[in-house]
Amino acid sequence: MENIENTFSEYHIPVLYYETIENLITDKNGVYLDCTLGGGGHSEGILKNISDKGMVISIDQDEQAIKFASKRLEPYKSRWKVYKDNFQNLDSVLYMAGKYEVDGILMDIGVSSTQLDDETRGFSYRFDTRLDMRMDKSSPLSAYEVVNDYPEEKLSKIIYEYGEEKFARKIARFICEERDKKKIETTGELVNIIRRAYTGKTQKHPAKKTFQAIRIEVNRELEVLEIAIEKAVKCLKKGGRLAIITFHSLEDRIVKNKFRELEKGCTCPPELPVCICGKKPQVKVLTKKPICAGENELVYNNRAHSAKLRLVEKI
Repeated sequence: MENIENTFSEYHIPVLYYETIENLITDKNGVYLDCTLGGGGHSEGILKNISDKGMVISIDQDEQAIKFASKRLEPYKSRWKVYKDNFQNLDSVLYMAGKYEVDGILMDIGVSSTQLDDETRGFSYRFDTRLDMRMDKSSPLSAYEVVNDYPEEKLSKIIYEYGEEKFARKIARFICEERDKKKIETTGELVNIIRRAYTGKTQKHPAKKTFQAIRIEVNRELEVLEIAIEKAVKCLKKGGRLAIITFHSLEDRIVKNKFRELEKGCTCPPELPVCICGKKPQVKVLTKKPICAGENELVYNNRAHSAKLRLVEKI
């Protein structure tokens, strides 16, 4: 495989690059689905490590990502297809591509470095810009609507559950008090409100957890992930692999529990003497513990510190 430094691009550094390619590809003549194209790093890695008979299908809901990656992957256009869609619709995408089963599926969950670094997208608390946070710019729900229209109780619940923020109630109350005076329009205004809820010093930016929570709500990230895992397993060939990279505990917990459920099969209560649900094991879990980035990658890519890779193989 090529040197990892050569896989980096100005768009987005692919996380766990070697580990993903090594564990995902089981048939060099196979068909692979990259559910989260981003800057195209992982799609390119798969294309470089399969034969000319192999193929990669990529999905992304961000038009900006597709435009960038399309230029990057121009040399592979004869065996690469891309579709603008949410990866929860991966089965429909495969149907449009003329494929029903694939040899491997990759999901790199969350927001890309470039989306975070783009001042106009409203993902980051580092820039003062209009509240947005939509991965798909055509979506009707943005951070602006969540912050200004959600009831206080719902806002508090989202910030607590999706951000694991202990000051969720106070932050939600402060947001509602401020929006009663005037609409909260920018990330800078939201950051200032969140800061008021914190007392004393904090190691991490006080807005980090709340921004994460609102972004997850806007893009339905956890709901989409659960739907996508179910569909992905159905779309794998026997022996095919599903690889998922997560970046925070909420995502990783969903993946770990879903993989365990799919491996177990039967969901009957343990006190029943025989199975009545009829569910059979669908996968074998290949990673009892997640694969994490090595020291070499951590030097180049700070985002890799929280990354976890889990894999299953269809049986």
